[in-house]
This record gives sequence, C-alpha cells and structure tokens, in this order.
Amino acid sequence: MSKLFSPLQIGNCTLANRITVAPMCQYSAVDGSMTDWHIMHLGAMALSGSSMLVIEATGVVPEGRITPQCTGLYSDANEEAMARVVKFVRSISPIVVGVQLGHAGRKASSARPWQGRGALAPEQGAWRTDAPSPIALAPGWPTPHQLSVQEMGSIKAAWVAAAKRAARIGLDFIEMHSTHGYLFSEFLSPLSNKRTDNYGGNLQNRMRWPLEVFRAMREAWPADKFIGAKISGTDFAEGGWGPDDAVVYAGELKKAGADFVTVSGGGVVLDAKVPVGPGYQVPFAERVKRETGICTGAVGLITDPHQAEAILAEGKADFISLARVLLFNPRWGHHAAIALGEEAAAMANAPQYDRVSSKVWPPAKTLGKLVA
Repeated sequence: MSKLFSPLQIGNCTLANRITVAPMCQYSAVDGSMTDWHIMHLGAMALSGSSMLVIEATGVVPEGRITPQCTGLYSDANEEAMARVVKFVRSISPIVVGVQLGHAGRKASSARPWQGRGALAPEQGAWRTDAPSPIALAPGWPTPHQLSVQEMGSIKAAWVAAAKRAARIGLDFIEMHSTHGYLFSEFLSPLSNKRTDNYGGNLQNRMRWPLEVFRAMREAWPADKFIGAKISGTDFAEGGWGPDDAVVYAGELKKAGADFVTVSGGGVVLDAKVPVGPGYQVPFAERVKRETGICTGAVGLITDPHQAEAILAEGKADFISLARVLLFNPRWGHHAAIALGEEAAAMANAPQYDRVSSKVWPPAKTLGKLVA
C-alpha cells in the first residue's frame, strides 16, 4: 500500500487515507450563514477521494470575518445553516468533517477577491478591525484598534462558544486558525505585535493569548474528539516569525492538547518575498514533525500524487492538505489512486462513480494519470 493511501490515526479518529481538504474561503455566506453554494462545494470536496474535510475559515464573531460574505459560527442561524450543510455532506460521504475557527484581525472588513480584495470603504459597510497593536496592514488599509485585555477575554469567550456550537452540530474536529496574518498570527509575529504588556515582547508572551484560547477550546471541546491548529512556519519577512518559533509553538500546542498541526505560512505583511514553488512550505512541516513529534500536515503547491507520496514516505509530514488542486480537479484523490496503483481504495467511497473505474472503463487508467 502506498503511504498516501494508508490509514492515519489522529486522536481517537482513524482516517482512511492521508489526503485532506484544506479550508477554502468561498465568500458566499449571508450574514455568516452558509448557503446552497456550500452544499455544492463541500459536497464535491467530500467526493474527492480525501479522508478529511476542513470547512473554510469561520469567524467566531461578526467582525472577525475576512469579508461580509465569509462564514461565521456566532449565531443560532449560522449554526443551523452549517448543520444543514454537514448533514448533507454526511449523507453522501463517510469523510471526516471539521471546521477551521478563526478571527481575521486587521485583515478583516475586506472585499472579496473578485471585488478588489482590499479594505472596504465606509460606504461599503466597513467595520472596525482589531489587532494586537495599532499597525496598519499596508498603505491604504485602516489602522486597527488595539485590543485591551478585557476585549481579548470577550473574544476568547466567543472562540469557546463557537467550539460548543461546532460540538452541537456534531463535527468531528476543530482547527484553530493561527496563520496567514489573521488575528492569532498577528499576536505571534513580532512584525505586527508591538505590545508592552504580558501579551507582547518575547516569544512566550506573544504565544500567551493564542495558547490561552486553545486551552479553553480544548476544555470545551468533547474529550473524545480531536482538535488541532493551522500554524505558520515563517512570515517570509526579515525580523518576523520563523521556523524556530514554529517548532516552539507547535510543541506548546501539543502540550495544551493539540492532536495535529498543519504548517503553512505568510500573510502577516503584504510585501513578503515568498519563494513559491512545488512543496515550498514542506520543509517547515518537516522540521515541526521531526522536532515535536506532533501529527503534522504539509501544504504548499503539492499537486502531483508522486510528489505527495514522496513527502509522506520520506517522513516529512503525516498527511497532505490540498486546496487549489482540488478546485481544479475535484476527483484528484481518485486520479491519485490510479497513479499510485490504489484505485480500489478511492472508489470505495463513491460507488455511484464506479463506472469510470479502470476495471470497467479502460481509459481511466491513462486519463487518471494525466489529470492527477
């Protein structure tokens, strides 16, 4: 059996393979509530041949959304809408389903990518953004409000409340978003955190609040379900967060009860020089896995099945987290199985599509390898 199609234990959960669907913002919610678009999108992802699905970055408070069209889990209506989508996904697939809970910090109140991506103007419904320090993201962006310790306590309570909503929905896991320049990432990075209290300065202080919130969520989350975090391997910017910090943070998350981390990076500053290329973030995951022993996911232009297989076989990560390649090819897992000689493992979850397996439709053998 290939490593990519071997089972993986995370907490008390056994994944059927090591292909996971990364959270992908769809910018298609209404007042934080999921719509029919999410049924279509997540339904397609659930049939991708992956074993685990992370629902997109979901705001724990309204002002924590990246855009007005991002999902939230702060109201009964949000909870009901997400429960509807999750129920549908489970009706068509055995995939393990969880949600990424987050707060966009100073990157909130922005326009959807196809509407400009920048900060919203007041006439567009802009709201106040929050951050560890009053430092604008970039020229043309508003100066965020510096959160007080009391306000941080209120947001912490919102994270816990969102975790409890996720538990009521019956989700299998939650992932705390602490990368890509959003609120926790802003607290962790010395480029965006210039506080002089117990939540700024050295690494221990900058990690303090994200870890406090994580511990509170772990306590609120059912003990028999797993929980993790998405973290930065680097800011890709001089003087910023780096791989040494990622190892320390991942280790502290593990001590706090995290069952996994997915290692990504960037986003704290918009002018970072990111050396984009195949697997460009994998070395950060490899180091975190090697030095902490926590179950680790790798991301970053992983598009080829043999590339994914090598990352796992060489011990650089425990699972692969895919995003854009699944948007491009929603059957990537099936095609990867063909390429790696594991077709039966992928087709078992969608018997309705058995007619395109190579055993009854020979072109699948060639086309699967080409598309994957």
